[in-house]
Amino acid sequence: MVEISLLGLGLGVTLTLLAVALHFSRGTAWTPSADISQDVLERRASTVPETDFPEPMNRSIGGGGVAAGAVGGGEEGGELEGEAEEESTSPADIPEDEVEYFEVEYAKQGSTVEVANNETLLEAGEDEGWDLPYACRQGQCVSCAGQVTSGGNSEDYVVHDDQQMLDDGELGEGYTLTCVAYPKSDLTLETGEAP
Repeated sequence: MVEISLLGLGLGVTLTLLAVALHFSRGTAWTPSADISQDVLERRASTVPETDFPEPMNRSIGGGGVAAGAVGGGEEGGELEGEAEEESTSPADIPEDEVEYFEVEYAKQGSTVEVANNETLLEAGEDEGWDLPYACRQGQCVSCAGQVTSGGNSEDYVVHDDQQMLDDGELGEGYTLTCVAYPKSDLTLETGEAP
């Protein structure tokens, strides 16, 4: 048979009743003070001067750039700045009378937008009021990456203006950097898709 200790049973009941009594007691009448965290943040923000940075919280400013005066390797030496600038053209420089428009379906946003070939896919999405991911806006990271799901190489659908992060295999799978991608054909885009 099981032996029950009256002392142990009495002690258990007493401790249980004590815990219940403490749980329901009125306490010390302490009330928490008001939350001042928002006031502190606003006061600190008012002491920071305004900047001319186009993107707040951008930590990649100047990342990946070439030092001023750097010359490309080669026996002939580097080109002068004026010569290099004259030869390179950006789709953003297309004159308004030569602009073409393409239908770009933003799959995650559920909308199709007409995008000019002198406007990036990122800018077109932002013009629609969508909060699309980005960081450097220079093709030097993959924060703005997306995937052209129309099939094939992304460069069949967009012109990349100096993207530096995607290799040929990733481009072949349809990946693109929306901050430097200008449409050259109708396409379907999945934003926020990185390789």
